[in-house]
Amino acid sequence: MFNLFKKTSEVEKLQKKYEKLMKEWHALSTTNRSESDKKYAEAQKIQEQIEQLQKK
Repeated sequence: MFNLFKKTSEVEKLQKKYEKLMKEWHALSTTNRSESDKKYAEAQKIQEQIEQLQKK
């Protein structure tokens, strides 16, 4: 209830997006290798953004 008014930080938003991409990557890894590679590359870019924000 108290988290209702708490704003999520940019890092938290990116972390959720990263986790979603990694789940999609894992699901696609057994069926479509090229699409799974694209999802993994997107996830890595998100991870780099998270690291940049955490360094600041």
